[in-house]
Amino acid sequence: MQQQKLFINGQRLAETIEHFADFGRTDNNGVTRLALSEQDIAVRGYFRSCCESLGMTVVVDDMGCMYATLAGVEDVPPIVIGSHMDTVKKGGRFDGILGVIAGLEIVRTLVDHGIKPRIPITIVNFTNEEGARFEPSMMASGVLSGKFAKADMLNKKDSDGITFGDALAQSGYAGEVSHRIQEATAYLELHIEQGPVLEREELQIGLVDCVVGMVCYEIEVMGESDHAGTTPMDMRKDAFFAMNDLVTMLRTQLSTLDSELVYTMGRANVFPNIHTVIPNKVTFTLEARHKNEEIVREVEHIIQRLPAMQGDCEVKSTLLWGRDTVWFDLTICEKLETSVQALGYSYKKMASGAGHDAQFVAHFLPSAMVFVPSVNGKSHCEEELTSYEDCEKGINVLLDTVLGMLES
Repeated sequence: MQQQKLFINGQRLAETIEHFADFGRTDNNGVTRLALSEQDIAVRGYFRSCCESLGMTVVVDDMGCMYATLAGVEDVPPIVIGSHMDTVKKGGRFDGILGVIAGLEIVRTLVDHGIKPRIPITIVNFTNEEGARFEPSMMASGVLSGKFAKADMLNKKDSDGITFGDALAQSGYAGEVSHRIQEATAYLELHIEQGPVLEREELQIGLVDCVVGMVCYEIEVMGESDHAGTTPMDMRKDAFFAMNDLVTMLRTQLSTLDSELVYTMGRANVFPNIHTVIPNKVTFTLEARHKNEEIVREVEHIIQRLPAMQGDCEVKSTLLWGRDTVWFDLTICEKLETSVQALGYSYKKMASGAGHDAQFVAHFLPSAMVFVPSVNGKSHCEEELTSYEDCEKGINVLLDTVLGMLES
């Protein structure tokens, strides 16, 4: 087995992870670093200083995305590595930031060994991936890919009524449209899994071939309100009972489709929501995700074939939103697999059930992702944890792949 020429410095990686976590660290060792907040602006400054100390040039685009580039021998599209630095409220130390740190450690390793890369290396920090302060998620990469209209995004408001556009202007990170990333040799994003699969299967690396497609429906059940104590059971049009019957029906049918299908009924509202009144309306959501778009269509067919009447209650379903599966670049996925095999790490190919900037970036740059395990599958919480050793392995996979691209 051919050995990798270079490995990152594991001790430095651990120190770097913790140093970045200091920007917004919570009492329970999590991180709150909302997009364009004081903490986010501070961590951006630290990231810039780290990159400039390595001889990298740093520019910012009109959505506040940061690009730090180590010049290459050849004037060709860069290898781009990155993710985001913002977090949810009381999030973890690894989600998003690990992808940015991966790029930083790869460049540090090249500089440590006096290597001037043939291809430029760019580290990117996408603005407002989480959508925790300004909805929607993946805002900046959505604008860059043409999925979101910039004007609409600039007008999005946080809970205090501050628009994204105003926050961006006040942050000092409103850059130039001309600085947007438009071409690349490859875009590589390292991320914690945010789920329990790799840990459960005792695997070190997840090679992500796609971000799954999904649909979300709202189902409305209409009955009639009456007194809870005086209306006989056989004369009721109870929307809540009808909803329960529909939920059972849906679970029975969806469970037969495919073992990798995941579905969630995550929001329900009961009206008038008074314990002495029979509910006259219930609405609930059904979200389903799968990489095979035919499976997603089958889910939709099941929803669309729900009865118009459940008992004495009317039933109506409405599509709220959906997305198709985004498949990553096959050539880059194969290069990553070659690196994992060369390093001797255990791995599996897998789909991402969560959204990431890479799913939008993949529409205009050849892209791929790598996952490392999450302890107990925890993410978006202060308990979020991935061992330094697993983080190191993930970055070494990217480093090996980058070295291969530089040599080819």
